[in-house]
Amino acid sequence: MIKILKYLKNSVFSIFGIVGLLVLQAFFDLTLPDYTSKIVNVGVQQSGIENAAIVEIGESSLNKLMLFTSELDKNYIYDCYYEDGFVNDTQEKKYALKEDCDLEQVSNILAKPMLILTYIKNANISGNVINFIDVPEGIDPIDMITNMSVEDRLTLLNTINTTVNAMPESIINSTAVEFVKEEYVRLDIDNVKIQNAYIFKTGLMMIVISLATMAVGILTVFVGSRMAAKLGYTLRSKVFKKVVGFSKSEIKTYGQSSLITRTTNDIQQVQSIVVFLLRVVFYAPIIGIGGVVKAYNTNPSMTYVIGIAVLSITSLVIVLFSIAMPKFKIIQKLVDKVNLVTREILTGLPVIRAFSNEKYEEKRFDMANKGFTNTNIFIGRVMSFMMPAMMFIMNIISLIIVYVGAKNVDSGVMQVGDIMAYIQYTMQIISAFLMISTMSIMLPRASVSAKRIIEVIETEDTIKNPVHPEGFDETKKGIIEFQNVSFRYPDADYDVITDINFTAVPGETTAFIGSTGSGKSTLINLIPRFYDVTSGSILVNGKDVKVVDVHDLRDSIGFVPQKGVLFTGDIESNVNYGNEVVDKQNIKEAIRISQAEEFVSKLKGKTKYKITQGGTNVSGGQKQRLAIARAIAKSPDIYIFDDSFSALDFKTDAKLRSELKKATKDKTVIIVAQRISTIMNAEQIIVLDEGKIVGKGTHKQLMKKCKVYKEIALSQLSKEELVNES
Repeated sequence: MIKILKYLKNSVFSIFGIVGLLVLQAFFDLTLPDYTSKIVNVGVQQSGIENAAIVEIGESSLNKLMLFTSELDKNYIYDCYYEDGFVNDTQEKKYALKEDCDLEQVSNILAKPMLILTYIKNANISGNVINFIDVPEGIDPIDMITNMSVEDRLTLLNTINTTVNAMPESIINSTAVEFVKEEYVRLDIDNVKIQNAYIFKTGLMMIVISLATMAVGILTVFVGSRMAAKLGYTLRSKVFKKVVGFSKSEIKTYGQSSLITRTTNDIQQVQSIVVFLLRVVFYAPIIGIGGVVKAYNTNPSMTYVIGIAVLSITSLVIVLFSIAMPKFKIIQKLVDKVNLVTREILTGLPVIRAFSNEKYEEKRFDMANKGFTNTNIFIGRVMSFMMPAMMFIMNIISLIIVYVGAKNVDSGVMQVGDIMAYIQYTMQIISAFLMISTMSIMLPRASVSAKRIIEVIETEDTIKNPVHPEGFDETKKGIIEFQNVSFRYPDADYDVITDINFTAVPGETTAFIGSTGSGKSTLINLIPRFYDVTSGSILVNGKDVKVVDVHDLRDSIGFVPQKGVLFTGDIESNVNYGNEVVDKQNIKEAIRISQAEEFVSKLKGKTKYKITQGGTNVSGGQKQRLAIARAIAKSPDIYIFDDSFSALDFKTDAKLRSELKKATKDKTVIIVAQRISTIMNAEQIIVLDEGKIVGKGTHKQLMKKCKVYKEIALSQLSKEELVNES
């Protein structure tokens, strides 16, 4: 998989952009639980009052609070408040908080005095004893503290601070808020209005953050998808370019179906995982670590709950991973098998129908399909177990958090909103591990696909283009020389052709004939380097084919294979396939010489007649003639016809050879044929038998001295016909 990622080097800026967006998204996601906690703790429980920094306060209440503050804090508070009228219809002054004061510092100073006053008031009302001061019966504790000496008051303050400091901060804050609410009621300030305003403001912030998270998420997916699509394009281009350069040996090694799967399905697998991988690799650690930090800050005593969750999920993933991993390794091979069987059946459909063998092929496809389906079902079952198990773990963890959190709330060390925030943080941490777990399940299959893609890209070509190619010898243009050439197929035990020597020159036709399997097609496939010789050398235009540029070599040859191949398009595009510029006159002439004019002129649109995939809408003979026309239109120095006249009748064959002779009078022509009538007028006929040359010469010469040739000739034509043909 790492080798695949190197193809992302052109997308570095996109990767940095994704990382930045993911950091931003994680920040937003980790911020939302804080606002949820605030709505419950502040908006609901505290009526929208965040802390002890009271905005408006009566003079009497302010003076009472100052009894329990130090001189330094007292001076700071008096500086922070200014006179702002009177309390209702009384003569009591009202003070308002200045906007430039530090609200947190004001809250820290006033919270404990507010707690003390509330405690004294409640104790007085209920008749309880105030444990930090001995108050005589019938005396107001506040009046008593007011009339104390400075020394006694400082001693009392130290005692009170010792008691208050032992209390949880949440109790101090909530009690202070109750004092503020009561003071607001005394001042006729609407607490409900404050509460609604706070909830609306906080809720609006949550909506804004959620929308921002959604926007960032969409943008992240968009950038990631574009980058993955670009990677897919790059990989498909590289694989296709590599496959196009493969020799027949590499094509045979991989198989056409496998190469198609690697170019499509495998690259799609990699493309899909890259988007997910980038998100998980950067997002999961950020959200996981951030969630742990946030949860710890919310309540350190509950951190062990996160440890239980992570350990449970990790154990589950390890178990599922060990079960599913072996299946992921074979799934792509099963895709290859399904493609192979499907391609064979579709290609051989006429033969299957002719032999009424549909049932057998259905069973064969069913076997391949069942293997693939059963493996997918097994993986699906394993994966379907993962999500319910994850949800079970998440629900159990939620119950643990609620149980432990409730006890903390009861003891005053935690608030209800903090429990909700803690659950959200824990779920985010679990989600991060869930994403990593999902990646660990998806990655093996993608890794297999990546390995298959890289395997193709890094395949060493057996047909190598020379690093410093040499140019052709113009004085030997069109000359082909075979010098002691032998060849055997890869992994074969014996040579298919052995010690072949001959020379083909311009203006002459060199023909090959022999029994089936004698090596005729193999021999001519060596000229354009579809294979490389095992020993000996082949010279074209005076140079060994191994030292010249492969493109230049093949560009000098017009090759017509045994099976005529047409491409999707029209007749014109197929005939002009070997040329960069469209020359209609040249196309028309090539069609005339190849004897295709007769049927092309009758087609709707003539040369613009649409050819379907594989040329299935024209007959075998028409396809062969158009393939010959394509070679003629290219006007190369060398023509190679590999049994390209087999689908033609004798009359058309004769006319075509007659016209071809005129068009190629100064060209080198090589013909492989099974019919004696096709080659008997060739200047040089080479007879092959079991990969060796057993005869060489003209028709007349071979009839006299080559037994193999004579047997072939007499098996096709009578003595009289041979005489007449001659």
